[in-house]
Amino acid sequence: MTSTLLRGRTLSFLRWPETVDDHSAWLYEDDGGLLLRDDRIVAAGAYAEVEKKVDEGVKKIDHRPHLLLPGFIDAHAHFPQMQVIASYGAELLDWLNTYTFPEETKFQNAQHGRRVARLFLDEMVRHGTTTVAAYCSVHKESAEAFFAESHHRNMLNIAGKVMMDRHAPEGVLDTPQSAYDDSKALIAEWHGKGRQHYAITPRFAITSSPEQLEMAGALCREHPDLHMQTHLSENHAEIAFTLQLYPQASDYTDVYEHYGLLGRKSLFGHCIHLSEREADALSETGSVAVFCPTSNLFLGSGLFDYQRYRRREKPLRIATATDVGGGTNYSMLRTMDEGYKVIALNGEKLNPFQSFWQLTRGNAEALSIVERIGTLDRGSDADIVVLDARATPAMRLRMETADTLAEELFLLQTLGDDRAVREVYVAGRAAKTDMAV
Repeated sequence: MTSTLLRGRTLSFLRWPETVDDHSAWLYEDDGGLLLRDDRIVAAGAYAEVEKKVDEGVKKIDHRPHLLLPGFIDAHAHFPQMQVIASYGAELLDWLNTYTFPEETKFQNAQHGRRVARLFLDEMVRHGTTTVAAYCSVHKESAEAFFAESHHRNMLNIAGKVMMDRHAPEGVLDTPQSAYDDSKALIAEWHGKGRQHYAITPRFAITSSPEQLEMAGALCREHPDLHMQTHLSENHAEIAFTLQLYPQASDYTDVYEHYGLLGRKSLFGHCIHLSEREADALSETGSVAVFCPTSNLFLGSGLFDYQRYRRREKPLRIATATDVGGGTNYSMLRTMDEGYKVIALNGEKLNPFQSFWQLTRGNAEALSIVERIGTLDRGSDADIVVLDARATPAMRLRMETADTLAEELFLLQTLGDDRAVREVYVAGRAAKTDMAV
């Protein structure tokens, strides 16, 4: 049994912060302590109090004056798309056909999948993300590569083999039956192994036939504890094509409803152009709308109406995500910076406490795993990020005039990137330092 005592300024959230003065929404210690034992937080609070609980000889690490928060959570990313990030000039459907699908054919090669899985999780850790909900490619080998690498690092990640049997090149197609069989085998091998979680992953309605969506629904019924992830209402051309393919559906969301894919562990990427009926359907089933601001801006898809979705009579559960490689950065700090701008373009604002709630507890709640991650509570998994608001010359200069925690958080969100991430603990282990060695 190994124990470590971390010291620094600690910040963790109890609920959504209504304003920057809503102090009861978070726990902040100017001189805080976190006692880690193996992979869990066993004590948290003022450093002087936590230190009283440690045995002699415990390893002590002083991160002052930096901030210690729960590790960031990314609710939607495509690990096979690392080599298509920053590809020029296409909207969603052209982008998939021109860049994404050809790239994903490479993942037939298991060695390629292992290399990219390692590099992808390196980037997650480098940017302070300790949990990601990842899409693999259609190939079973890609999911095996991802889970093997994630398990080796003892990360809590959610992932699944993409299901897609039409409207794509031969090299990235499966069949309804093979998708079902491969998913069943991966669930048996990986779900619940260590900290791994499997997600049933039909890419989206355009690339799945009705027969395949039937299989996805069957998997959801057979494994009600699993996540389901797909895409919904990202782009006007996508919506129109979907309704051509499913003429019996009243709207895009109705396609997924028909096959039993809505629910509290169902993650729908994008959800930009929802009708009120669709938003009601998501709300009533507890389904999650995943906000991917850098991707939505880069592909010109539209502006996610974050605050309206939260405030409507039937509010939506919302997560945020990078959506790499349509998204333009692996950093959840950069994601929330762009998210702030999207929300501002809709005539609203997101205060910095709300942003950091969303990156941590908010995303953990949306992914239905807040009992494990997303807080610094006693008993929580010891996934922690250490942030330095003076990481660059520009940040140091700005910090000379930042007088409040809210200003510091907003500075981190606006100017921060992987350089602001001083250390990352994954299940109690210093992962960024280990990665750099």
